[in-house]
Amino acid sequence: MSEAIELARHIKLVLFDVDGVLTDGSLFLGDGGEQYKAFNSKDGHGMRMLADSGVKVGILTGRTSEVVAHRMRDLGIDLVVQGRRDKLNALDGLLQQAGVGAEHTAYVGDDVVDLPVMRRVRLAIAVADAHPLVQQHAHWVTALPGGRGAAREVCEFIMQAQGNLERMLAPYLS
Repeated sequence: MSEAIELARHIKLVLFDVDGVLTDGSLFLGDGGEQYKAFNSKDGHGMRMLADSGVKVGILTGRTSEVVAHRMRDLGIDLVVQGRRDKLNALDGLLQQAGVGAEHTAYVGDDVVDLPVMRRVRLAIAVADAHPLVQQHAHWVTALPGGRGAAREVCEFIMQAQGNLERMLAPYLS
């Protein structure tokens, strides 16, 4: 845990996978092919607080969904790459767009397709219900599962490591 805290102190960008991280991994499909996803509102607020604390937030996901685009617009997140199964190649473009190197980046994943990115960034994080191989390669594993507060936990972990959590929570306590 102390290694993960030390790594988190240097993070300037946090990238999240979507299915299995920001959602519980369920895919709801309508008869007409419409796609529905359930996002945790606490995760979203954590992502906003993290961004407000000075850490950039982005999405790197293998699937393409207008629901994800809409949710990220709602959260004010413009670092969004969807539909890239080869996430490692997509990472370089995201890092360039953010103006941040991999040595200052964290990635939160849940499945084996996330491993190449997790192995490249400074801080690899797995959600509690991630594939065992993903957990094995993570510097830190959340206590909460994907779609059920794991992203909020990540955001607060990084803000705490950087000494910003109290400042970000203070407006709600006054």
